[in-house]
Amino acid sequence: MIWKDHTFGDMIARYVKDEHTEQVGLMLLPQTTVSQVCPKKFKIDSLVQLKFIGDAYPGAFAHGHSMRGSGTIDGLKFGEIREIGRDDGTTVVTEWRSSNSCRIEHHLLHYEGYHALESYTVIRNDSEVPVTLEMLSSFSITGLTPFAEDDAPETLFLHRLLSSWSAEGRLVSSAIEDLNLEPAWAPFGTRCLRFGQVGSMPVRGYFPVAFMEDTGSGVTWGVQIAHPASWQIEVGRTDQALSMSGGLADREFGHWTKTLEPGETFQTPSAYLTTVAGGVDRAAARLTGIQARSLLHGPAVEEDLPIIFNEYCTTWGSPTAENLHQIAEQLKDKGIRYLVIDSGWYKKEGTNWYNSMGDWDISPIAFPEGFKPTVEHIRKCGMIPGIWFEIEVCGAESTAFHWVDHLLKRDGLPITTGGRRFWDFRDPFVFAYLKEKVIGLIKHHGFGYLKIDYNDSLGIGCDGAESLGEGLRQQMQAVQDFFRLIKQEVPDLVIENCASGGHRLEPTMVGLTSMSSFSDAHECEEIPIIAANMHRVILPRQSQIWAVLRKNDSLQRLVYSLASTMLGRMCLSGDIHELNPEQWSKVDEAISFYKLVSPIIKEGTTNRFGPRVPSYRHPRGWQGITRTSADGSQLMAVIHTFGGDNPELIRLPLPGAGHYQIKQVFSDGNADVNVEGSELICRLSQPFSAVCLLLTEM
Repeated sequence: MIWKDHTFGDMIARYVKDEHTEQVGLMLLPQTTVSQVCPKKFKIDSLVQLKFIGDAYPGAFAHGHSMRGSGTIDGLKFGEIREIGRDDGTTVVTEWRSSNSCRIEHHLLHYEGYHALESYTVIRNDSEVPVTLEMLSSFSITGLTPFAEDDAPETLFLHRLLSSWSAEGRLVSSAIEDLNLEPAWAPFGTRCLRFGQVGSMPVRGYFPVAFMEDTGSGVTWGVQIAHPASWQIEVGRTDQALSMSGGLADREFGHWTKTLEPGETFQTPSAYLTTVAGGVDRAAARLTGIQARSLLHGPAVEEDLPIIFNEYCTTWGSPTAENLHQIAEQLKDKGIRYLVIDSGWYKKEGTNWYNSMGDWDISPIAFPEGFKPTVEHIRKCGMIPGIWFEIEVCGAESTAFHWVDHLLKRDGLPITTGGRRFWDFRDPFVFAYLKEKVIGLIKHHGFGYLKIDYNDSLGIGCDGAESLGEGLRQQMQAVQDFFRLIKQEVPDLVIENCASGGHRLEPTMVGLTSMSSFSDAHECEEIPIIAANMHRVILPRQSQIWAVLRKNDSLQRLVYSLASTMLGRMCLSGDIHELNPEQWSKVDEAISFYKLVSPIIKEGTTNRFGPRVPSYRHPRGWQGITRTSADGSQLMAVIHTFGGDNPELIRLPLPGAGHYQIKQVFSDGNADVNVEGSELICRLSQPFSAVCLLLTEM
């Protein structure tokens, strides 16, 4: 039974109810496709999925694979659905009572002007005794696909984004049949796929995002979880319809339980949901679009997407007052706004930068007069000074490494991994210590940019809560509270989110910062591939992409590297003192082109063309990215060739019915480009070449 339709922009949130079980579920429909919805018999999956300790685990062979559909769900009593107006949109609240007197609310929020919905669950213990959760979802969508009466054979595909160090964002598309998610001959056996990530690096293994595409109807559903720790997404079925749910990693997957005392309330992390008549990239653009809400009150200096120079690939962890003076002089009047002092500024004599974090004392050898002269000189050269911290850890060669009373533990022992231990951010001492060491240093020296790195994971969790997973959740909540304290204490500070490159590219960490490192693939041939991948998960205006300039680089190689940065935020590093005039001229040209196209990077729509690239380390083929300005009057194209046999001509379709002309070209001089009708025609004769173009509507 259709209970209620809520129209949110071009989407309809359809609440459906089973008259016999009183289960209430949520379906999402593009408004243009409502008339195509078919009559379909299926069991409605509850809009919330939860499990209390003591209630029955799910049957149908699901126990150990999924906690969906537990005895807790069977005991829910539906209350009401109410719509609440807000100044910036609408909230729909659905309410239930559990058999143990808890009140459960699902919140679905629409924000005017955005094409994704926010979803989370709130639970309050209204009983007189404690209750313990071992699973609670942020979202659950039922009835996939509503555009077929049967199970839609050979038309449903699950798209996921893989992630590993320096290889982030690979799209993996799987037919539902290949995942063994076809229904059985009778509805007695659950089909389930549960995937996610465990630990404090939320983008490791997978990004917390998934897309379900119905190729028969041309509709795609997209979900993204906003959580900096362990998470899970589940796809399952017992009959003709698939369901998709997710949120916090549960007890089975993420070692999580949560005890609520009488009167206590708990809210899940948010998830973002969308649906669109179109494919994965259209759905992804809608999910990333809502991330712009966090940038509405960001530092004013970020508005024109300034260029960064990070000296890490110049000094390799050994910055000094002397080499930073030379770097600043070389970069003077180059159009670069941020000069970031990366790791190593704190290392004591005889220690390594990667094992001596935690004490955060300025090295008297590298900076005999402290930071003041260096910071002042950077500003005199017209740039904003930046500083690197890895605030959450202590290295094995630091004194703080042995302050075990203030470090995270598991089984009563400090968690030690890769020469690092982890501060317990739930400890007031840690907040006070880092406020002095980090915020105090930033304020005292006048830094305007802060790079926060993070280079290992907590794993399954830590002591100090009712479960290891809940300890991890509380730790990461406290870490983010410290991020908020930094922003409160230094409101105009530009903060970069980095975790061994891209291991924290999820909405909450991205939303707390001005930009994020796209990857640690600093000098690799796969940079443009990874940079393009990031368009599916974060806004290009927040995706910091490295171009490491080497003295032995040919102009072809320089352009290949620099062209990649046009897919996000330009970050330079490398042998800047040793580049010859011809090389510097090409870098200057790239900087000018970047500034010309930065409004399109900031506000635009991305399309991706080219064959699939199986190997990132040994890429073959080519890639073409077009990004059209918000008003359609301008278009940027970034084209890269890789190894192997490439076509003599690369053809990129131009959007809409508009006619474009080439206004500006950035290349090594060997690209042949022109517009023929509704196509951009490009000839790049050499492998590992690139060209960037700005086109304007005639």
